[in-house]
Amino acid sequence: MKKIAPLFILLFSFYSEACSDLLDTEMRVLDSSESVNLCEYTDQVVLVVNVASRCGYTYQYSSLQKLYEDYKNEGFVVLGVPSRDFMQEYSDEADVAEFCSTEYGVDFPMFATSKVRGSKANPLYKKLIAQSGVSPSWNFNKYLISRDGKVVSTFGSRVKPDSPELLSQIEELL
Repeated sequence: MKKIAPLFILLFSFYSEACSDLLDTEMRVLDSSESVNLCEYTDQVVLVVNVASRCGYTYQYSSLQKLYEDYKNEGFVVLGVPSRDFMQEYSDEADVAEFCSTEYGVDFPMFATSKVRGSKANPLYKKLIAQSGVSPSWNFNKYLISRDGKVVSTFGSRVKPDSPELLSQIEELL
């Protein structure tokens, strides 16, 4: 038992050091009581998007899903965070989950509906805003995070997930 304890401490300290402060955040999975620490996405290129089911930009779910499918095996992940900050999301998380699944076949990680701006923003968004200096101005704002856990770019709602400017940055980071 004495030999196992130092190994555990070494592995734990490596895990703790490898995860950036930005990703070291607990998030509840959409329509679930399960939580995930975003350190799970350490060493991946991450695109965090505040999403909404009843927005003029909701069609971007299709491109986000395709982006995820095209690059997930290369170490890329899309993280969706539904928000009612702009009053265009269902109030029931089960409705959000059902909509995303049936309408767009979303299988990238989706998290609990939460605030993404202001003093009540969820911890991840507080960190994203602090690091980038950019607060979401509408649904489908995007934060691109490098493998070392730093925000490298932000994109507004009008920038589509399959736009050349976003795709080129993702490919460069991969």
